[in-house]
Amino acid sequence: MRLVWTVMFALASSAAFAATPEDDYIAARDKAIAAIAAMDSANTPVETLDAANEKARADLETRLNALLGPFTVKDFPATGTINLESLSSSDVGFGMLDGLRHGTEDGPSIVASTRGLVERWLQSRAAETDADLKLPTSFDAALKLDAFYTQAIGSDAAFTGTLDFKLKTPEGADMAIARLGGWAQDVGPNYDQEVVVTVVKGNSVLIAEAPATPAIPKIAACDAVWTAADAAAQKLAKQATDESDETTSDAANAAWTKGDNDFRACLGKSLPADAAFPTLLAQAQSLADHMAGK
Repeated sequence: MRLVWTVMFALASSAAFAATPEDDYIAARDKAIAAIAAMDSANTPVETLDAANEKARADLETRLNALLGPFTVKDFPATGTINLESLSSSDVGFGMLDGLRHGTEDGPSIVASTRGLVERWLQSRAAETDADLKLPTSFDAALKLDAFYTQAIGSDAAFTGTLDFKLKTPEGADMAIARLGGWAQDVGPNYDQEVVVTVVKGNSVLIAEAPATPAIPKIAACDAVWTAADAAAQKLAKQATDESDETTSDAANAAWTKGDNDFRACLGKSLPADAAFPTLLAQAQSLADHMAGK
């Protein structure tokens, strides 16, 4: 009898600790990253390294397709491509959120993932020693930060938020958050704004981005805020160059950063009163509704 109970306990324990599909995916991803890192350290030719990278990404894409299941969101392609742009830590696009991207490079797209994958990804970001890369483990808190979108779905540009839309959570969804913001590699007025919407429904996490429609109107008062800040920063930068003064150079960069923040704050405050705003809000709500299955 004791033997029977021992066997039953062993079977129950093995079932309880059986690897999940997410566990299998993470293990395969980490193994591929380690293999590519070893090849890189061994000075493997770039062509061979790139081929190994693409082969591993294709394998992970297949695993993600099986893990995530069918994708059906109106106006978006059913077939997705892996969101991880590279498995080499020396490449741009390394360390992005695990998921599949449905859409085009320059047009609307949705990154599909799961709560589990997002939570694991946030845990890895919370362990970062670089303050610019560090994120909270709380999903709710992370979604409010520009750095989340920069690291999760961007690769060669930073996301900066302009304002948050007040959405009605679609029926059946657990959470819906929408933001207006832009992608850029430098500071300054950025009217190429995107509507970014995140919908969580059960274990599913969908993050959409689409060009703002209509385009964001230029607001003279906000442009004036930037012009004044830029002039002050340019003056400091010239002084720093003439005097080889690092402290003044830092002050110039700080002035540009503040000017950029003030410009976006002005834009975020002014847009809700603009005639284009109701249409922008409707775009965000429509995206959220479609993502929730409406």
